[in-house]
Amino acid sequence: MTTADEIIDILKEKSNEKYKAGMKRFGIVDEFALGIRLPELRKIAKLIKSDHSLALDLWKTKIHEARLLASMIADPKQLTEAQADSWVHDFYSWDVCDQVCGNLLDKTPFAIDKARQYSRSENEFVKRAGFVLMAELAVHDKKAPNEVFRPFFAIIESEAWDGRNFVKKAVNWALRQIGKRNADLRTEAMDTARRILAQNTKSARWIATDALNELSGK
Repeated sequence: MTTADEIIDILKEKSNEKYKAGMKRFGIVDEFALGIRLPELRKIAKLIKSDHSLALDLWKTKIHEARLLASMIADPKQLTEAQADSWVHDFYSWDVCDQVCGNLLDKTPFAIDKARQYSRSENEFVKRAGFVLMAELAVHDKKAPNEVFRPFFAIIESEAWDGRNFVKKAVNWALRQIGKRNADLRTEAMDTARRILAQNTKSARWIATDALNELSGK
């Protein structure tokens, strides 16, 4: 059985100070980072496959790359809502947020409910997680009917005022990805974007203009 300590030793061997120094340029918090590229982490995850217990142990280490790896090997069927909430409230960097949402949370049976719940949070990264989940569900859940995504438009519209960088980008991402699923949702997404544009705040104008440009093919 592979232990968290053994994995951490492997991660430390792959630490790259030059890469770590460049993480800040992408807005990644590097306080707990070793400096390892995602493809390297995915290679390790492929060898481990699924190991939920190990994922929970890796998360507890607080090491940036260990948490990214945890999101890749955790089992969405074993993840409880309490564990999901705990991880999400630990978020401190956009990349950890996005990896956990796209690798794990969007595959859980409670993903839709959590998208709604997190999107109402006052915490910047928890709120981001809500909208990233909407975007990831739009990309990954190919069989989901339009009815799954339609309620998200009202949330996107109501939260477009939030000008915090990591929130507004996620709101925009969710709007665009839902709109790209099919023609009907594209029409509804563009209508939503026009209503957001009418809010006439800096954040709303950016979210709406960018979405309309992409969804209209400009």
